[in-house]
Amino acid sequence: MGAVAVAAALGLLLLATAGGSAGDEAREAAAVRELLARLLGPGPAAAFSVSVERALAAESGLDTYRLSGGGAGAQVRVLGSTGVAAAAGLHRYLRDFCGCHVAWSSSQLRLPQPLPAVPEELTEATPNRYRYYQNVCTQSYSFVWWDWAHWEREIDWMALNGINLALAWSGQEAIWQRVYLTLGLTQSEIDEYFTGPAFLAWGRMGNLHTWSGPLPRSWHLKQLYLQHRILDRMRAFGMIPVLPAFAGHVPKALTRVFPQVNITQLGSWGHFNCSYSCSFLLAPEDPLFPIVGSLFLRELTKEFGTDHIYGADTFNEMQPPSSEPSYLAAATAAVYQAMITVDPDAVWLFQGWLFQHQPQFWGPAQVGAVLGAVPLGRLLVLDLFAEIQPVYIRTASFQGQPFIWCMLHNFGGNHGLFGALESVNRGPTAARLFPNSTMVGTGMTPEGIGQNEVVYALMAELGWRKDPVADLGAWVTGFAARRYGVSHGDAEAAWRLLLRSVYNCSGEAYSGHNYSPLVRRPSLRMVTTVWYNRSDVFEAWRLLLKATPTLATSPAFRYDLVDITRQAVQELVSLYYEKARTAYLNKELVPLMRAGGILAYELLPALDKVLASDSHFLLGSWLKQARGAAVSETEAHFYEQNSRYQLTLWGPEGNILDYANKQLAGLVADYYAPRWRLFMETLVANLAQGIPFQQHLFDKNAFQLEQTFVLGTKRYPSEPQGDTVDLAKKVFLKFYPLWVAGSL
Repeated sequence: MGAVAVAAALGLLLLATAGGSAGDEAREAAAVRELLARLLGPGPAAAFSVSVERALAAESGLDTYRLSGGGAGAQVRVLGSTGVAAAAGLHRYLRDFCGCHVAWSSSQLRLPQPLPAVPEELTEATPNRYRYYQNVCTQSYSFVWWDWAHWEREIDWMALNGINLALAWSGQEAIWQRVYLTLGLTQSEIDEYFTGPAFLAWGRMGNLHTWSGPLPRSWHLKQLYLQHRILDRMRAFGMIPVLPAFAGHVPKALTRVFPQVNITQLGSWGHFNCSYSCSFLLAPEDPLFPIVGSLFLRELTKEFGTDHIYGADTFNEMQPPSSEPSYLAAATAAVYQAMITVDPDAVWLFQGWLFQHQPQFWGPAQVGAVLGAVPLGRLLVLDLFAEIQPVYIRTASFQGQPFIWCMLHNFGGNHGLFGALESVNRGPTAARLFPNSTMVGTGMTPEGIGQNEVVYALMAELGWRKDPVADLGAWVTGFAARRYGVSHGDAEAAWRLLLRSVYNCSGEAYSGHNYSPLVRRPSLRMVTTVWYNRSDVFEAWRLLLKATPTLATSPAFRYDLVDITRQAVQELVSLYYEKARTAYLNKELVPLMRAGGILAYELLPALDKVLASDSHFLLGSWLKQARGAAVSETEAHFYEQNSRYQLTLWGPEGNILDYANKQLAGLVADYYAPRWRLFMETLVANLAQGIPFQQHLFDKNAFQLEQTFVLGTKRYPSEPQGDTVDLAKKVFLKFYPLWVAGSL
């Protein structure tokens, strides 16, 4: 595609969304001032002057902020072209001038007095029209049980990190319920169709239906209320909320009301049978398609208003019924036409995951059919996994459609120190410089949040940078100093070791998913190889513990100490598993009992105690959120079971077993540890009796343990217990010398 066509496509996108983020300057400035008061308190917030002026924006309309003032009692002046730009400028000042750190786990906001002066007026314009945030799955893996207090903190974090485009998908099932009732479905048919709360993301993408439902009436009411508050706050900052649109999936019950309707049943997904998957797809040429699509969008925008960007995914991880380009073009065009019937200014935000997930199906003709079915500039593609498998390169910048370079990073909300910082650092600039590039932004698209905060700090910063960070070693050193509020040589050295090891993943080694034996159903064929030198993890652990006399009062440091201890124990589990497996295969009973006993009866209980010392690593906190969303004990039990299923079996038969694994106190003690004890005891018994280990028999017994946990009602603490430093030291003093001595 030529440069003229590219410019035309981007111009159309800018025109289509020009009014969506304009908002009101005074309202956006007020929103940032209120954020400042929440962040720092009313007194310190008074030291800042915040204003918003559209005229500050760069010629191309890109978000811009300006910093000035401060020092000797003078106010720090923050000016932004939008509320988001002003918030990003405020964050820049706090980070670079005050050494502060804003994070999910714990922010460090000790302000120097007096506030440092901005030596010269600093004006910064982003090179990215959009800084996008969220994955459809994030709604289920991280946000599902959130109340407004959680959302308020998250939207503040988004604003400070310069996010101006984000999904806002809460409450849509309530709108669909209205539409389905209008179309003649019964309430029981609708209830039978929706998944439970913890699995709504996959219901929304057409992967699942019915599983772990139905949704209570109160769920719809509370989600409607929550969505209004989310949208009000996002718009107050000048963000563009992305609303859902009709992708073509419908309940089977529609065939009762319309017997002649043309519907195709798709194949199964995620090892689920057709009781819960094999969704029904309305044919693009059926007269009902535009009716359903426009009914939904009309009702949705009537309830919530619109900013003219909508998300929909028809073939997410599902093979279309035909590979014919004509069919794929028609299916895509039907979704878009239903949008513009209601909103002529509609832009379709499209997850490009399908092209990466099934490359054998999506050849050039198939990709071209989809991308060409929507006018240039009206399809905004998320290159969802671009830090490792960018699709823009093999599709010539999505054949001229604008795209956002995204970092996916995390699958399932797993714990585990992990990242590809070198690749992330270079990726956006490379995409921007690609021949005839149609890149219009950067994005963070994790399936789950609340982990590996260094990765998201870098990615958010890159949304405002024209070039990569020149020296990542120096950058991560500064990150550590800001995070803990003081420079400390040992802590900073630990972070540089982590940068070169766990955060330096790339190429074939990259998965974004934690496959550690610790969180997997055991077998004799588990993979324990890692892409880094484990000694770097153990040395970083030692260095952080060495820094405790100085840094132990920092909540962020204590969080990181739990996380690095958790990672070290994860490594130890792999090493002791290898020793146990080798002993079993060599028919050595005593070494098997020794290694297996340490793994199952020492390491995992010790890990559970360390995790229990921090509120961010508690199963009880996760389950408390779920129960807190309920209005009755019956609902609370239902929501808790949804939560337990998602963390473990995922489906009724372990369909996507341990995909969403978490290392949480309580989950380790009552789910992972019993499974490992069963495995080691089975190996010992088999070896002692001369009976071969049979995986299928073990799996059957393990499933009983897993199911018992899921269906259990045990209450878990939602407040931390024990001292992180003492507990981490105990584990370290027992196992680190063994590592150094080469006895592991």
